[in-house]
Amino acid sequence: MNNILVAGAGKGIGLSVVQRLQATANVYALSRTVTDELRAANATVLEGTMPDNAGVLDQLPDVLHGAVYCPGSINLKPFNRLSNEDFLNDFRQNVLGAVTLLQRVQSRLKAANGASVVLFSTVAAAVGMPFHASIAASKSALEGLAKSLAAEWASAQIRVNVIAPSLTDTPLAAALLNTPEKREASAKRHPLQRIGDPAEVAEAVAFLLGNGSAFMTGQVLGMDGGMARLKV
Repeated sequence: MNNILVAGAGKGIGLSVVQRLQATANVYALSRTVTDELRAANATVLEGTMPDNAGVLDQLPDVLHGAVYCPGSINLKPFNRLSNEDFLNDFRQNVLGAVTLLQRVQSRLKAANGASVVLFSTVAAAVGMPFHASIAASKSALEGLAKSLAAEWASAQIRVNVIAPSLTDTPLAAALLNTPEKREASAKRHPLQRIGDPAEVAEAVAFLLGNGSAFMTGQVLGMDGGMARLKV
């Protein structure tokens, strides 16, 4: 079976990705916290975060067929209330964390002679949304990183693609969905009239890791209920 690293695996989309892949791959789950659900999954758990605990990646096998970087943040504030520290924290988690991880595993991905990297952006990188300045800035940077790496690593047969979800029903989004009224309002902002489900996103990750997407690289795949492209 293929060896797949999933970072940010403790909850939400990352946990759903581990659960989706556990039967078909050797999954290495990197997480700041080890939840009961993660313990129950058939995965090798690595405790830590990027870029602070990069040494934990030394426990990975010599060959890695895929890497998924799921960590994210929802730091929604008016622009005049965002501090430099807010911007730096989002950039550190969303961009430098991915950079650190990918630099540490590059040789392992190359050894697979055909590997896939999946990163996570946000619909707010494509659509101007109020109060999203910090998260949109960092995730836009991540999309630029992904496209550059896709070009640089193509000769090594390492594909790099991005998934850009809109609001998804995860613990990270709980404060935005904690009443029926908020949930209904969020659903109505999407052309498909609902919010996303982590299991659906995990299916897209499985596709991008698998042979069915072998001719895809440098792409940003929107999983946003039509929000970024449709007006209805």
